[in-house]
Amino acid sequence: MSQPLRQSLATGAAGQSSGLAGSGTQAGSPGTASGTGSVSSARGVGAGRERFDVFELAVVLSHYDIGVVEAIQEFPRGSRKAPKVLIRSAEGTFLLKRRARGKDDPFKVAFCHHLQLYLAERQFPIPHLIGTRGDNNSMLQYKGRIYELFEFIKGTSYDNSVEATADSGKVLGLFHKLLRDYEPDWEPPRGCYHAARSVSASIETIPQTLARLDAGYQRHADRTAELVDQLGRAYTEAAHRVNELGMADWPMQIVHSDWHPGNMLFRGPRVVAVIDYDAARLQQRVTDIANGALQFSILGGGDDPAAWPVHIDEQRFAAFLRSYDQVPGCMISRAELQTVPWLMIEALIAEAAIPIATTGSFGRMEGLGILEMVRRKVQWLRENAERLSRVLDEEEG
Repeated sequence: MSQPLRQSLATGAAGQSSGLAGSGTQAGSPGTASGTGSVSSARGVGAGRERFDVFELAVVLSHYDIGVVEAIQEFPRGSRKAPKVLIRSAEGTFLLKRRARGKDDPFKVAFCHHLQLYLAERQFPIPHLIGTRGDNNSMLQYKGRIYELFEFIKGTSYDNSVEATADSGKVLGLFHKLLRDYEPDWEPPRGCYHAARSVSASIETIPQTLARLDAGYQRHADRTAELVDQLGRAYTEAAHRVNELGMADWPMQIVHSDWHPGNMLFRGPRVVAVIDYDAARLQQRVTDIANGALQFSILGGGDDPAAWPVHIDEQRFAAFLRSYDQVPGCMISRAELQTVPWLMIEALIAEAAIPIATTGSFGRMEGLGILEMVRRKVQWLRENAERLSRVLDEEEG
């Protein structure tokens, strides 16, 4: 469309539109899924997923000028609480999303939209949001809910190749470079997985959660207490190492904060779209670098976490960091490299502890087995931290 999307927080009456400017959350092809290199918990499809009703769809789509609708298909990906449908019309293929409760604060949505519009204007690979008819707003509010319509981008999942990993590192570098001097119109969130009280509290809560949800908990109570103690101490140690290296004094900028394979679409080894900006926040860029390095190098192995390798894929780890470092203006400092293994430890513990403390499990896998797996991987990262932090030196050599 020729006119830029409007940015407004005016709240309309039922059926009225108001909004801002674009988020690519969960836009993608039916093949989109978390890559097997990611440590993100699996999200199932089916029972319990929220859906649109026919009247709701009719009213919402009446606010968009996309031509005659030819087909509508449910798109059961991402959060169960945020229904999505694919819409094929005379104007192309689109994805409609209703934001989940708790993710629909208009001011937080405003921040995400402004960020994504900024990136789209600079040709970053991102699904564009479609403005409403007439006022060209990016956020439609109807009966207290927020809706977004995106262009649909075809792509495939991460294939675990070194080439796709390298491109993901390069695109993260471009993302950070574009946002280095970005000043959002809306207040960004802060905080992350590093030295977070919420993570420490989640670790401590795990025994109570498992005791409440697992009838056979007493058989594993001592082992659970031991694991929780080990992971708590490892998390504290890693945070202390990062603090000692001075991260608190490093420049802050907007980061993605959820850079993992499931938030990217590929064509071959190339990233064609980065999605899901809901976690974007103000932090040091190295928090993104370390989390990305973890997500693109971790090794899984089916439904039995006891069989997962303890080590990472060091070739993919090196490719991710090297490609980021080679983006002009994005060289990773020696101090940042030294923090990376310790931040990976923090990120890994945080990603497991929070869902287990809440539900007792990690996706479809029981919590205790995941905690055992995390403990083994954390121990390997601790033992190899110094060597991993020299990976770019080794590449240069």
